Amino acid sequence: MHDWYEQAFRRVLYPAYESGLRRRRTLSWLADYERNQWLAPEQLAALQWAQLKRLLEHCYREVPYYRTQWRALGVTPDDIRNLDDYARLPLLTRADMREHYEALKADSWRDRLLYKVTGGTTGEPLRLGYTRESNDRRQAVMWRGYGWAGSRMGRRTMYLWGALGQPPWKQRWKDRLFNAAFARRMVNSFHMSEANMAEYAQAVDDYRPTILVGYVGALVRLAEWLVDHGRRVFRPQAVLCCAEVLHDFQRELIERAFGCVAYNTYGCREVMLIASECEHHHGLHMNIDHLVIELAKPDYHLANERTGEVVITDLSNYGMPLLRYANGDMATAGTSRCPCGRGLPLLSHVDGRVLDIIRTPDGRALPGEFFPYLLCHVEGVTGFQLVQRRLDRLDLTVARGKGFSDDSLTHIRHEIHKALGDGIELHCQLVDDIPLTRSGKTRLTISELSS
Repeated sequence: MHDWYEQAFRRVLYPAYESGLRRRRTLSWLADYERNQWLAPEQLAALQWAQLKRLLEHCYREVPYYRTQWRALGVTPDDIRNLDDYARLPLLTRADMREHYEALKADSWRDRLLYKVTGGTTGEPLRLGYTRESNDRRQAVMWRGYGWAGSRMGRRTMYLWGALGQPPWKQRWKDRLFNAAFARRMVNSFHMSEANMAEYAQAVDDYRPTILVGYVGALVRLAEWLVDHGRRVFRPQAVLCCAEVLHDFQRELIERAFGCVAYNTYGCREVMLIASECEHHHGLHMNIDHLVIELAKPDYHLANERTGEVVITDLSNYGMPLLRYANGDMATAGTSRCPCGRGLPLLSHVDGRVLDIIRTPDGRALPGEFFPYLLCHVEGVTGFQLVQRRLDRLDLTVARGKGFSDDSLTHIRHEIHKALGDGIELHCQLVDDIPLTRSGKTRLTISELSS
């Protein structure tokens, strides 16, 4: 039954809706992106550069913010002859977007834009303008990347996702019908608690999804409960991990709990999917036929030279173009080609937020990912959160479980001081549970230092 519906949806229902009724080119873009992934790296680079040059010329003609900025710098699109030249243009930050919001809109698109709202880590909402074509292309790139994990339109999928508030009843019915047509079930992870975890496990058994998609934090929380209680649930074919950094120990836990392979993805609300894993799990393929993705070097030292701050350019959003947008994440470039044969280059891994970098008085900088790798090997640690409010102090909250002892705490202190030196104070608090953030996600390391 499920296979029959999937085939009917992909070949008849969805094309009739998307291409016929809505007159959108999502399927056409998807076909293009499916072909692009097998191009040689130099062919993909040429395709990306041609798209970028067209976008730059458009921005100079039609976007007041860039035109004013480039004229002040004495730059025209003709002066930007390669990606090295492009990388010398100023970064675009969220602060810039707030200050120059109207000037970032293209003159010819000003009254025709679609909008979405993103909160970001600060919680301050920002309204983002985009064109219909850029949205359709983003959907197509998402289907390509999710497809590498076996997730296809019409395939039975459960989303362990998040939702704040309660939309009007008409919107709820519309969403319910839309999700039913796509053969997907949305389950709100924001309501998770130890008391109702069995209900989430039962939801998986009741719906029997072929694909399970979810926030990393929600998937890990459910996986921990399943393992701790010896509870087996219906086995999906794959789990797609989204919205947060996926650490190796978390991947292992998810795969053990659900009995299937986990796939890592990376995206942000501003542009949607940036990179994702294929079946070889050799890293995350970057969507360079859709985006320009740079790893800019920060003004502080990092041990890994391949690590940098993620800087993105959406090549198809001509309405409110984001050129060299620093989205606040850190990532590390891959060093080799994937065995799958795709020409799309790799990220080795995503390292977390720039805000998660922990710094010391003597000038050291430690990526936030250090702490999950340290603490996942300490017996009895069921969760943690590390906060830096002062350069010379760290506040570590540890959720302790069975097996945690004074020796565990001594080991944690020793390893952190070994990595960061004795010039930093470590204050530890032991608790039973670490609460989720308001967004339903998990912040493992947080720096409240001004950049």
